[in-house]
Amino acid sequence: MKLKINKKKLRKIEPTRNAFLSLASSIIYQQISTKAGNAIYGKFLKLFGRKKPSPELFLNFSIAELKSAGISPQKAGYLKDLAEKFENKTINHKNFHKMSDTEVKEHLLQVKGIGPWTADMFLIFALNRPDILPVGDLGTKKGFQKAFKLKSLPSEIQMLKLAEDHNGERTMLTLYLWDILDNE
Repeated sequence: MKLKINKKKLRKIEPTRNAFLSLASSIIYQQISTKAGNAIYGKFLKLFGRKKPSPELFLNFSIAELKSAGISPQKAGYLKDLAEKFENKTINHKNFHKMSDTEVKEHLLQVKGIGPWTADMFLIFALNRPDILPVGDLGTKKGFQKAFKLKSLPSEIQMLKLAEDHNGERTMLTLYLWDILDNE
């Protein structure tokens, strides 16, 4: 069943100009409230001063500086791994535009702290890929439940089946599912 989606009402997303910063922010925001994430992310950005956040600059920060920004030791390790992989070209962000969605995900999963959810969010928000359905995202599951009037949260297989009519534009479906939850 194809849902009727008003594209004009969906949030607008712009491609990122700084893949490192986009991925770093995803790591910072993982498993914490938006309010806490905003506070930590703001302090993280202040570490760079007026300079553009980069992997090279990040690698110069001490553990104490990262801790002062509210970054846990575990996330500091993830961010360090991300920066190192950007620096040594294990993650070559200049090739993202040439890669398929699957290739980008596989590429990103090499970084400690980046899993399928983070990779999906990067594909949606940083690269603006049109056909991403983050089946591991709780908001997506709840959106499916509400939109399709399901008694319980759907399985991955059920979500993929319900989204079949939206193949090629599943990112728009995802944004719609999140939007109907936000407007409850």
